[in-house]
Amino acid sequence: QVQLVESGGGLVQAGGSLRLSCAASGRTFSNYAMGWFRQAPGNEREFVAAISKSGGSTYYADSVKGRFTISRDNAKNTVHLQMNSLKPEDTAVYSCAAPYRDYGFVPRSRYEYAYWGQGTQVTVSS
Repeated sequence: QVQLVESGGGLVQAGGSLRLSCAASGRTFSNYAMGWFRQAPGNEREFVAAISKSGGSTYYADSVKGRFTISRDNAKNTVHLQMNSLKPEDTAVYSCAAPYRDYGFVPRSRYEYAYWGQGTQVTVSS
């Protein structure tokens, strides 16, 4: 059973930074891409960032490009999301996700991810 546990959320002022972490267990972590998504109240869950299984390829939503950085440590079965220059519109519950299988590409649609963490709240005050 794949388990994902996020940490690192909190309250921060606009312009500040937070680093989210996601610890994975239950299968060989390095065999799968990983992703981060977020959901604000009243909105659908949206793609934030994704990373290939080796960490060599990363993808970002246009809204976070240049401000957020996704990374992974395959030795520690963790994936991180460094968030800089945070804006009030970044306020959401952030969840890490893992796909059901290795698709051979890095998925960016929430429908391609089968396993989800419980989420961590990020609140950015203006």
